[in-house]
Amino acid sequence: MPLNEEKAKNLHKMVATAPFYQLLKITLEKIDEGLARFRMPFQRELTQGFGVVHGGAIATLADTAVAYALLSLVQPGERVATVEFKINYLSSVTAGELIAEAHIINKGEKLALGGMEVKNEQGKLIAKGLATYMILKNK
Repeated sequence: MPLNEEKAKNLHKMVATAPFYQLLKITLEKIDEGLARFRMPFQRELTQGFGVVHGGAIATLADTAVAYALLSLVQPGERVATVEFKINYLSSVTAGELIAEAHIINKGEKLALGGMEVKNEQGKLIAKGLATYMILKNK
C-alpha cells in the first residue's frame, strides 16, 4: 500500500541527512507501508583483504532496509532499535551496486520482525536475513 506522501518525504530526508548513510553512499530508492528498497554502490573502501565487500557493509545495508520498512509503519513519536539480527551470506561482491529489499513480517505493539534480501544489479542473491526490532516511544 502506498505510504502517506509526507511520511515518505520525511523518511527520505532522514536517510539523506544521516552521516553514516552518507559515508556508505546508501540511498533510499523506494518506501511503502512495511516495505523498503535501498541501494549501496561498490566502493573500494568497503572491501576487506580479499577485495570483496565486507560483510559488515552488507549487513548495514540490510539492517537499514528493515528499519525503514518498520519506520513506515510506526506512529509519530515512535522510533525503532535493532534487538536481534541474523544474516546469511550467499555470494561475494567485487563490483556494482547492491540492492536491499525488506518487508515487515509481523508488527506487534513493542516488537516487530522483518525479513530482507540483498541482491546485486543482476538480481543474484547475495545475502538473506531476519531482524527483530523494538518499537520505542520518544520521551
